[in-house]
Amino acid sequence: MAGTDHRRQAVTAGPAIILVEPQLGENIGTAARAMMNCALDDLRLVRPRDGWPSAKAIAAASGADAVLAKTRLYPDVPAAIADLNHVYASTTRDRGMVRREVTPRHAANEMRERLAAGETCGVLFGPERTGLLNDDVALADTVLTVPLNPGFSSLNLAQAVLIVGYEWYTSGAAASSERLRRGGSRPAAKAELLNFFEHLEEELVRNGFLRNRESRPSMVRNLRSLFQRAQCTEQELRTLHGVVTAFAGPRQRKAQLSEGAEHAEPEL
Repeated sequence: MAGTDHRRQAVTAGPAIILVEPQLGENIGTAARAMMNCALDDLRLVRPRDGWPSAKAIAAASGADAVLAKTRLYPDVPAAIADLNHVYASTTRDRGMVRREVTPRHAANEMRERLAAGETCGVLFGPERTGLLNDDVALADTVLTVPLNPGFSSLNLAQAVLIVGYEWYTSGAAASSERLRRGGSRPAAKAELLNFFEHLEEELVRNGFLRNRESRPSMVRNLRSLFQRAQCTEQELRTLHGVVTAFAGPRQRKAQLSEGAEHAEPEL
């Protein structure tokens, strides 16, 4: 459908759109076109299969050059979301995880409010054939699901991006009146949250809690889900780091004392 008026200034803003391992350049291009339709311009790519930049993406974008020009490439999902405060994972499958789930319309209003409060948001979209991995979904705060025919809810990548983008664009300035008071501390960025996860999981491995290698991935995802739902502030994460360190401290001192006793000279 034609409708571009180059005499009018394009409006751009809004959440980041993160395509995880997209398979075809054409799909990246049509997703960029959908973004430009809906005033979105922050496109992030995680390991595109056919590489980047892509001539096929440029052709399929049909003039959405401003989006493609700003597109950024990332090695993995944690790097792509590191600067974001709240991440939505687009999926239709039940992942067996306790997760808050919203529609694109609800998410759009939430994102408007979060962005107005100075937070940053993004939406993850998985590969065309398989969708997001459970480990990717576990890094998100909220699951975003499009309510469609339960017997046939399959969407191509550009369709999924367009639905989310359309709800964002038409939501305008509407936002929920609910506001979360954070006591003067800013919301934690994903990089800070992931750093806490690494600290916690490292100590749990040392402690033996994560000793079962088969169940470890699901246990880690469950723990991450718990802290994702908490929507921690930067100050709260610093407190949690201190808690983990405090619990680990006595055990480490005990181990050091035990090791010292083993090497001590026997009394005569």
